[in-house]
Amino acid sequence: MNKILLFLILILIILINNDNVKEYFKNGVNINDEELKICSLEPLTGYFRDGYCHTDETDEGTHTVCGIVTDDFLKYTKSKGNDLTKKGDSFPGLKDGDSWCLCAGRWKEAYDHDRSIAPKIKIDSTNKKTLDYINKDILLSVAG
Repeated sequence: MNKILLFLILILIILINNDNVKEYFKNGVNINDEELKICSLEPLTGYFRDGYCHTDETDEGTHTVCGIVTDDFLKYTKSKGNDLTKKGDSFPGLKDGDSWCLCAGRWKEAYDHDRSIAPKIKIDSTNKKTLDYINKDILLSVAG
């Protein structure tokens, strides 16, 4: 019995120290280390179109910021070559007030350009991975 318990503890230690496992669990929490909440089901958002701002190594844009888009932000990102208002095959096209999993880099770019352009964010729905790109204090200052 004690050998089985020690074996299970050893396996748990190995899993906890595995980078892939760490990333998996990091991906399921928000910037406050709490359970990641749904960003939006209408329109259906997320890199995986599951409503959450989950990400993985294939997500080159790091779609982890749950932002409440504004007309100003939509105009800004369009000026940068990404028209989020235009409908596509699996993309509904966004309008003022929609919640969407935004690219961390683009959100930060908008914030650095003009803080009033960066959309308010949903803290509970913004993935912890965002903290690799944006300071938590900045994110908390724009909570919607």
